[in-house]
Amino acid sequence: MLDHEEKFLFKEEILHLANALNDPGSLDNVEDLLTDVITSPRFDSEVFTLERSLQVMLGARAGTTLVGLVTVAPEVFEEVAEVRIPPEVHERLVAWRARFGLAIDNALNFLNNPDGIQGHNFSTQVAHVEERRVLQGRLTLVRYNNEPQFFVADAAVFLGLVTDIMERLGPHLEPDSVDEESLVRLREAVQLIERRTTPRG
Repeated sequence: MLDHEEKFLFKEEILHLANALNDPGSLDNVEDLLTDVITSPRFDSEVFTLERSLQVMLGARAGTTLVGLVTVAPEVFEEVAEVRIPPEVHERLVAWRARFGLAIDNALNFLNNPDGIQGHNFSTQVAHVEERRVLQGRLTLVRYNNEPQFFVADAAVFLGLVTDIMERLGPHLEPDSVDEESLVRLREAVQLIERRTTPRG
């Protein structure tokens, strides 16, 4: 929750934003921009410049306030109801937060932390290629917007990738970079591969 001083500053920012949105056509123009960004095939890059676009449209202060408002914590956003602004402006702010807030917030978090893959999954499958059976792997990465991206390749490709990753990361690791459980799994995985690939006499 906001303390007394924060509430005062928050109120000032909301009033300034409401004044900027009170110009004829501003509400519709902002909604059109937000809709274009959300539906754009270049969503990542559009979100990256969204604040700047809103600053050009509404002014630097109001543009920044609007981005913060649609992505702020729910309990903070509830404070908007305590500020005396035109009903149509408040109605649009509530609608924009509900419609666009989560997607914009997730995207901005990802852009600020580009290593933020939300999850991954790896599975195996057997494919028939040129009359032979080929073991393949399927790696699925789940991005910030919950859209999965998957890569399918022969087992040898993934084993080569894992080897490259370990060789590149190895020289830069610190004592606390890898937990003991992961090291055990790595050793067991190498031993399993050796057992499965060693010719039986």
